[in-house]
Amino acid sequence: MKFDVAIVGSGLAGLSVALNLAGTRRVAVIAKRSLMDGASNHAQGGIAAVLDSADSIENHVSDTLIAGGGLCDEGATRYIVENGRAAIEWLISQHVPFTKDDAAELGFHLTREGGHSHRRIIHAADATGHAVLATLSERVRRHPNITFLEDHHAIDLITSERLGVPGQRCHGLYALDVKQGRTVTIEAQHTVLATGGAGKVYLYTTNPDTATGDGIAMAWRAGCRVSNMEFIQFHPTCLFHPYAKSFLISEAVRGEGGLLKLPDGTRFMPAHDERAELAPRDIVARAIDFEIKKRGIDCVYLDISHQPEAFLREHFPTIHARCLEFGIDIAREPIPVVPAAHYTCGGVVTDLAGRTDLAGLYAVGETAYTGLHGANRLASNSLLECVVIGRAAAQAIETAGFDAAPPGPLPAWDESRVSDADEEVVVAHNWDELRRLMWNYVGIVRTDKRLERAKHRLSLLRDEIHEYYANFRVSRDLLELRNLVDVASLIVKSAQSRRESRGLHFSRDWPQTLPKALPSVLAPRVRR
Repeated sequence: MKFDVAIVGSGLAGLSVALNLAGTRRVAVIAKRSLMDGASNHAQGGIAAVLDSADSIENHVSDTLIAGGGLCDEGATRYIVENGRAAIEWLISQHVPFTKDDAAELGFHLTREGGHSHRRIIHAADATGHAVLATLSERVRRHPNITFLEDHHAIDLITSERLGVPGQRCHGLYALDVKQGRTVTIEAQHTVLATGGAGKVYLYTTNPDTATGDGIAMAWRAGCRVSNMEFIQFHPTCLFHPYAKSFLISEAVRGEGGLLKLPDGTRFMPAHDERAELAPRDIVARAIDFEIKKRGIDCVYLDISHQPEAFLREHFPTIHARCLEFGIDIAREPIPVVPAAHYTCGGVVTDLAGRTDLAGLYAVGETAYTGLHGANRLASNSLLECVVIGRAAAQAIETAGFDAAPPGPLPAWDESRVSDADEEVVVAHNWDELRRLMWNYVGIVRTDKRLERAKHRLSLLRDEIHEYYANFRVSRDLLELRNLVDVASLIVKSAQSRRESRGLHFSRDWPQTLPKALPSVLAPRVRR
């Protein structure tokens, strides 16, 4: 298959690129499951942007830099914040149904979340991601220049080096057509990685099953640098219930007055930070982790029951309904919550147009590292980054042109030396072991000994997984496991290189914060 642009991933970042290019170019959007299966669809809170005269660009930049623990790239932060209003106006022009407020300047309701000094979160009730994705995906499906490939799992990038020709360029990718059980070759002059983050590397996560770090692992194997992989944001409030898989309780609940309490009803956040429940996520997550471990309790409680039931139904209809399904009436009782892996702040190193180290290859959204999030992502900045950088990447692709044809026909995927897997239990066992060791050794609080143990066990797992990959036909589970072990290794290596505690990375052996903040950049030794 040949396209002008191949976009791997169907979340907000990928669709932003697609819709900004499809007017003049043939675009493929490749999703390893369905169009709505990514993390964007699960985003509850909203999108941060300066949309009110009481707010300012400087305020938003300052809030982001503070939350980022001194590690944000100020130039990148300013660029994304300055382009925030245009990004929101573009979404409004696409008819995204944001919650209205006739009394507001722009006509839409703005809420506030932890770390923000002003109300600047535009949202669609408490299901913003779903509203945005549903709107944009409908436009993608109807667009004559966009080919949508569902159930196609990206395997690896096709690079000049892989083809044995001079230069360092990406010419497309191989993908597994899951339903047909065959591998296809997708040729593209420009390839965009928009596969989201790597939350599934941890045992407990708010992320969907698709968040297996595919784009980060593929770019790393192709020779691209990654940065700040040690900074994994743990959402402080994931619903604690045996049947509630990956359901998070939005930061906006605390923004609208929700209080964190111990089982006896005592508040504990004021003892951890003067901002209490409105402290940034890393502080709240560590505080909850501390209280749970100190007291030997299973969870803490988030109480919003002092708000009127009508208010809760209006502002948090999804959370209200979902909790009721599990027998929890948030209008009358507190919500049991625990921290869970939520957002990958690091990723593939890019510029502000999504360009990576490899010509013809771009990365956008959670897959990428632009420098915006630093050591801790400020709530609701991620969807903003998706749109701003997604639109910038589309413009950069148009400017780069479409004259870089590959050196002859791309070779088909070679399966001549592999056979059908005889023991799928190996994949299932390694998947479980990987996620448990990352949760136990590379979680919210880290030590040198835990990281060294994780490194050793990951090395053994990685060898076993790669041997399995070399001998058997690929499957979705095997591809995801291969990517997860590569990303887990990058997280551990980055964490070991940081001899301090900063933002989301907290080490008992290095509790101090160094006077100078530097990103941790890893470069592959061998290009594949």
